[in-house]
Amino acid sequence: MTDAAHLLKLYDEQLRVETASAASVARLGPLRLATYSGGRGFITYPRLGDADAGAVDRLVPEALEHYRADPAIVRVEWKTRGHDHAPGLHEALIDNGFVPDEPESIMVGEAAALVADMPLPADVTLRRVTSEPDVRAMSAMADEAFGEPESREMADALLRRLGLGTGMELWVAEAAGRMVGAGRLEPVADSDFAGLWGGAVLRQWRQRGIYRALTAARARSALAGGKTLIHSDSTEYSRPILERSGLIKVSTTTPYLWRR
Repeated sequence: MTDAAHLLKLYDEQLRVETASAASVARLGPLRLATYSGGRGFITYPRLGDADAGAVDRLVPEALEHYRADPAIVRVEWKTRGHDHAPGLHEALIDNGFVPDEPESIMVGEAAALVADMPLPADVTLRRVTSEPDVRAMSAMADEAFGEPESREMADALLRRLGLGTGMELWVAEAAGRMVGAGRLEPVADSDFAGLWGGAVLRQWRQRGIYRALTAARARSALAGGKTLIHSDSTEYSRPILERSGLIKVSTTTPYLWRR
């Protein structure tokens, strides 16, 4: 079965508490409070159960206090899902200083649907990168593609995660020796899933099949590693590409961000 309800069930069963690369994970009721290198906190949970608005209103400040007590934490993300029963969560997050980011589509589907060969411009090639210079160049290119300042911290985090040996893969597209596109593959241990993240293509190279080719290369690698399903939190730029490839929108997710 590949209908949306079945895929959402698999997503909820296998992915809701994924924190494999966290430095530490604490429990607070139904919540998982993960801490990552670089001063990042991340809050996720399989479900809030029968929590009413009062219980949710108590959980949010208690979770935030966990991170406030650690001066190294500078940023916390609370990951919400649109299909959850979470009465009063939006209001509680806002009242405690969290700011909602743009909603994204939760896309799920079979990896095999993404592996069709895609013609690339003659001057473009794809490859995996693992060396520090390549990873830093990839991270800087992605920052440029997203219109953000170059972040050494992000490159540092990618290098640390490569060192953990979790199976994360970094892929780039190159033209004339310059990186013009990139994406990340993250197999999820003890699951059927791998995640597609960080897809970026420089503006002047878009609409040429590069994003789709990077997606196909990562899906092919996921299948080779025994992962039959793909998931991705997609912007409105990437969602139509994944839909055309057979992935299905099963819900939405909105990150709420708190900064010290």
